[in-house]
Amino acid sequence: MARPIKETPILYGSDARRFEERMKNPPKVSPEKRAQIRKSYEISMKMLVK
Repeated sequence: MARPIKETPILYGSDARRFEERMKNPPKVSPEKRAQIRKSYEISMKMLVK
């Protein structure tokens, strides 16, 4: 039987500031990397259909 999921801890101080800043400014992904991710996604979706 599955165990219950624990509550998400609340962030305080520098951890909270760092998290909020990262959410406002997500890391940039190059067009080449984005194309690679898209290709991998499409391949995996094809595998699931079969």
